[in-house]
Amino acid sequence: MIVFANKWVFQHYNFKFVFALTWIHTVFTWVGMNVLSQIGFFVPKKIPNVKLIPIALGYVGYIVLCNVSLNINSVGFYQIMKIAIAPTVVVMEFFMFNKLPSRLMICSVLVVCMGITVATVSDTVAISNSMGLIVGVAATLVTALYQIWAGSKQRELQANSSQLLHAYTPHAVWLLGVLVPIFEPIGWKDAAPGTLLGYQFTWDAVAAIVISAMLGILVSLSTFLVIGTTSSLTYNIVGHLKTVIILTGGVLVFGVRGLQAAG
Repeated sequence: MIVFANKWVFQHYNFKFVFALTWIHTVFTWVGMNVLSQIGFFVPKKIPNVKLIPIALGYVGYIVLCNVSLNINSVGFYQIMKIAIAPTVVVMEFFMFNKLPSRLMICSVLVVCMGITVATVSDTVAISNSMGLIVGVAATLVTALYQIWAGSKQRELQANSSQLLHAYTPHAVWLLGVLVPIFEPIGWKDAAPGTLLGYQFTWDAVAAIVISAMLGILVSLSTFLVIGTTSSLTYNIVGHLKTVIILTGGVLVFGVRGLQAAG
């Protein structure tokens, strides 16, 4: 749902500010988790900031690097790097925790990755320059590390998914708040069309952004719930099911051309 909501915000309402939308999502998640704690959904846990900053950096890092990778690489290479996250998780967990899945599970992951590669990569897998390769590999490594931390930090800090998300989200809000003016045209001096301050926030556009942000709370919470109760590898396989849903729903909702335009 959030993929379609974001696409609607970007395409229908022409809100092209990816980092600003991510910051809004994170703010809503912060507020939402505070509301959930107030109504007794979970009991907040005090966690030292020094232990929270790494996972906040991982969250912001994977968002920034994935978006930069999409901007400077072909869609095909970007998709390959996304698919590479699952085997990267396997390798990193082996070196970090000496943890290795069963041989059957490894074979299953390889089959799934091969199938998703054939199904999703329609663009030429071209690497435009060395910087594109570096950013693409960095995005894969940081995303895998963040997903591993989403599970391992819950065990290390003895905090459940809600407690950990509630604790580190404020740090992510501040980090993204610093990055938005760097990556987005704010329009401090001239609020012209195409800048964030020059955007026409109609009621319909605001409603669409709010719906997208509300779904963002569910995505963030479900990510930690799935990884915390299963594993980061399982989360990646579930993510491939998301790809199938996106392809099917995209054709039904936006048509073939709309789906292709979304990459």
